[in-house]
Amino acid sequence: MKKATHRTLWGILIAVLCLGLVSCSQPETKKGLWENAAYTEDTELGQGSKTLYVEVQAEDKAVTFTVHTDKDTVGEALLEHELIAGEQGPYGLYVKVVNGITADYNIDQSYWSFCKNKEAMMTGVDGEVFSDGARYELVYTK
Repeated sequence: MKKATHRTLWGILIAVLCLGLVSCSQPETKKGLWENAAYTEDTELGQGSKTLYVEVQAEDKAVTFTVHTDKDTVGEALLEHELIAGEQGPYGLYVKVVNGITADYNIDQSYWSFCKNKEAMMTGVDGEVFSDGARYELVYTK
């Protein structure tokens, strides 16, 4: 009886160790703000006569979107490809979600800063008419 009990215990111990090793060897999953991101690498989207470059920065990571569109404003181009979402406010679209990453000032004092050449814009995304080849940044700020 003792041998059978010892064998059973050893079998259980080996099974637990094997499961532990298998779970440790699984690839690391996304964590932090990028966990819900739609894109985690530079991406090219759309077809159109104009090209817009938008770099999304959050935490220590950045992804650049090359957007081909016939739209006139940055907001229209990004909405066309579902890269942004938000609420209409008295000053235009208040962007809360970029690339699946949410920034909500009411929850944790975070927001998306809209910039061009690292300088904050005085207009919102839906008020910024862009020319072909323009470059912008959307920066998660807290």
